[in-house]
Amino acid sequence: MPISRRNLLHGVGGAAVAPLFSLAGLSAPCHASRPGGPILLNRNENAFGPSEKIMAAMREGLGLANRFPDSESDALIGKIADLHRVKPDQVILGCGSTEILRMAAVAFLGPGRKLVTTSPGFDAMAQCARATGAEVLARPLDKAFSHDLTAMLAGTDASTGLVYLCNPNNPTGTLTTRKDLEAFLRRLPATTHVVIDEAYHHYVGGSSAYASFIDRPLDDRRVIVTRTFSKIYGLAGIRIGYAIAASGTARRLSSHPLGDGLNVIAVRAAAMALDDAEQVKASARRNADHRQEFFNQANARMLRAINSHTNFAMLNTGLPGEEVAAHFSKNNILVAHGFASMDKYIRVSLGRPQEMLEFWRVWDLLPPHKMSM
Repeated sequence: MPISRRNLLHGVGGAAVAPLFSLAGLSAPCHASRPGGPILLNRNENAFGPSEKIMAAMREGLGLANRFPDSESDALIGKIADLHRVKPDQVILGCGSTEILRMAAVAFLGPGRKLVTTSPGFDAMAQCARATGAEVLARPLDKAFSHDLTAMLAGTDASTGLVYLCNPNNPTGTLTTRKDLEAFLRRLPATTHVVIDEAYHHYVGGSSAYASFIDRPLDDRRVIVTRTFSKIYGLAGIRIGYAIAASGTARRLSSHPLGDGLNVIAVRAAAMALDDAEQVKASARRNADHRQEFFNQANARMLRAINSHTNFAMLNTGLPGEEVAAHFSKNNILVAHGFASMDKYIRVSLGRPQEMLEFWRVWDLLPPHKMSM
């Protein structure tokens, strides 16, 4: 990513720019993710957790712990339907959005069927597909680290039951434009359903190239759009997500649930999260600031990072990613690595300011080496 796009201070050599956050008091390792545990920068979690309003809703939910969540779930479905201006029978709840990916795999795949996806991408969809006995065709990303829709389209045929698109993409944080996605959908076989995973939707900001397929839907019964409460809402440990689809498609998905996969505390938390719009806006702004600071620090060290529209970034380390991840692990920080065709990259989730200061302190302990620019 060119430095000029980031409007950075001019760093030379390995010198770091002045951070937004003070380094004072960070001579000792920081264990802010969990008391006594490592700093968790490997799972794309919201390091700040849920808002106080959501926490209060969960505490209130404890009073209903002796009840099954049926009525609470129905209320949440109604709230989601109202929010997105769809019918309640178009809303599917899941134990995290990954549960909905499993539903889609069972509904539309199986022996003799094929999933077309991308590599590197979010592996859960491919794992669910293989569990059904389906073939998985993973096309490499294009030169901009976005979905290569031409290659993906060439891989589809009459056996393709499902296409999976994570936008923004995990692990690269890149966008595929709305215009290109619409053109791609029009050219797919009529029997092929498409999952558009919008887990990182709230972090995108005002890009003119992006528009949610929930907020601006297509009249296409094949499209399934998933959202999760695990990211900006800070509820990864609670496990709840949802999808919007045409009524017939939603019924087909809903015929393959986990079975009592939701709990009343998760449902209460999700309902409050949808009401806490100001917190979402504040979290998105904070994330944008912290993401910018990450790129500031990377550029000051002459490191190349992929432009991200999420709460994580892919960093080209110039070394085998496995070795760099091992270095961080020895220093009590976990980062993600091992992505297909990107062996020198690590994926770094944005943590709290103190955690990110510790990340860069540990980075600077690496032996000097030639950076990939």
